[in-house]
This record gives sequence, C-alpha cells and structure tokens, in this order.
Amino acid sequence: MMDQFKLGRRAFVSALALGTAMALSGAALAQDVIKVAAVWTVPVEQQWASRLHNALVAAQERGEIEYVYSENTTATDYERVMREYAEQGVALMIGEAFAVEAPARAVAADYPEISFLMGSSLPPVEPNFATFDNFIQEPSYLTGMIAGAKTESNVIGMVGGFAIPEVNRLMNAFIAGALSVNPEAKFSISFINSWYDPPKAKEAAFAMVDAGADILYAERFGVSDAAKERGILAIGNVIDTSADYPGTILASALWDGTPMIDKAIADVKGGSFTASDYGIYAFMEYGGSSAVYDEALAGADAVAAAKAKEAEILDGSFKVEINDAEPSSTL
Repeated sequence: MMDQFKLGRRAFVSALALGTAMALSGAALAQDVIKVAAVWTVPVEQQWASRLHNALVAAQERGEIEYVYSENTTATDYERVMREYAEQGVALMIGEAFAVEAPARAVAADYPEISFLMGSSLPPVEPNFATFDNFIQEPSYLTGMIAGAKTESNVIGMVGGFAIPEVNRLMNAFIAGALSVNPEAKFSISFINSWYDPPKAKEAAFAMVDAGADILYAERFGVSDAAKERGILAIGNVIDTSADYPGTILASALWDGTPMIDKAIADVKGGSFTASDYGIYAFMEYGGSSAVYDEALAGADAVAAAKAKEAEILDGSFKVEINDAEPSSTL
C-alpha cells in the first residue's frame, strides 16, 4: 500500500511539474505575440497601404502578432486615433505621417515604450520613431525602359498623387529608364494632390491622351482605367493590376512590404528596434521590389533588355539614381 502511495504521489508531482512547465511555455509564447496597430489615411485596398496591410495580415495568420487597424482616417483625427491605440498597449504602431508629421511625432514622444514605424519624408527621431517609404526606383527605371521602347508617339503621360520625394523619385527613375532607350521621349506630368481619387486621376490621364500620349504611367488608381477606355497602354505601380486590365498593362514596378514589416516585427520582439530608416528593405536586393512584364505587349527584345539591366542592378554594377526633385513636363 505504501509503495502504491509513493507511486501515486510521484505521478501527481510529475503531472503537476509538466502542467506548470506547459503553462510557463504558453505564457512565454503569448508574450511573443505582440500587438501591432496601423493607422491608414486611405482604404486598405489602396495600392500603397495594401502592401503593408497584407504583410501585417500574413504575420497575424502566422501567429506572430495581434493586428488592429483603422482606415480612411482623416488628418484631423489621425493623432486621436494614434493615442487611442497607444493607450491599448500596442508594441508597434505603423502608418503614414506624410500629412501629419508634427502630431505623429508628438504622439511618439509621449509613448517612448512604443515603437513607431511611419511613412515619412522627414528623418527618424530617437529613440522610437523610425521611418520608411517605398524605394522602388529600381523597378521603376526598368518599366521606364519598357515604355520608352514601346511608345510610338514619343509622348508618355504621368499622373502622380503628390509631388513629394516618395513619388518624385519613382517618376524620375521611370523617366531616366525611358530616356536610356529612347532619347526622343517626352513626358506630360500632373499631380492630383490626393492619395485616392480615381476619378480625378482618370480625368488628368484623359487630358494627356488627348495631347498625344500613347502610354500612361499609373502612379495612382484611375489612370489605367483611362488607358483601357482609350485603347492605349499603361505602366503599373506598386501592385500588379494586369489581371484587371488585360491587354493594357505593359509592365509594373511592384512593392512588397513583407521584408520591411517582418524586420520591424523581429526587431521589436528582439529589443533591437531603432529610430532608423527601414525604407532600404524596399530595394530589389532585399526582395522588397520587383518588375513584371507582359512580353506579348512589350516585345521580347524590350523585356530582354530590361532583364539584363535588372541583373546589373542586382549584382551592383548599375545604380539607379535616387532623385527626389519634383519632375516637370517636357512637352
């Protein structure tokens, strides 16, 4: 009887120890799941925001984060929404500070324990305000090569959101790529002063077609619709919309926010997050950007030339200039 008691007691102690270990392991695992909040000024379907939103959703599906977000947040509400999330104990906050630099940085200063990763044209601020943007000038140059080789009128229309560095550098790289293969190319450039106004972008594009453009650079939604309606070609930006516009999209410069988002999450978890520029993770060498081509539309020779230049970019023998100056029409 005594031996049975000892065996039972040992089994109980072993089970208790195992249960405690499992509970501690579960607690550690729970601590590894950090809460991330994002504040978007546009719908999450918008091309720029979608690249980051999708990466965050993927991280949540992998069990790495708990993700909450607000979309269509106005500039006047942005600070309030940031502060509400900050009070909810988030570890990382992501968003767009382009139109709300001062209030976004003020919130970060008030919550030094939170890591902030914000799209911004201004430098990072210690200790916790890191910045980024979509440095996809490399694939933009490549798609410019495609457009320069394809245009017959030598007039390319370009519609952008705002004339800020993040947009300017993509347009300038595209222009440089087009001129590298076609020095006769001219450019009609317009900014709609909005991140999301497809009808306005479409009207601006129509005006360019009427002025002789036979290819449109679609930095904003709405431009490819104009190209499709007028039966001309377009260059995509940030996301691949070729399936939505069959026979219209020559090539696209794509942005993948996954490398940057995954790096930021890992840095927060590892305690190594710093007030630095995470925009470098959009470079092609990190897998943060790429170019896709429709060879049937662009032609085999043009695509081959672009891919050869892409190889030079990846091996470091060719550098695409980062030019943040506002581009001007050359018609």
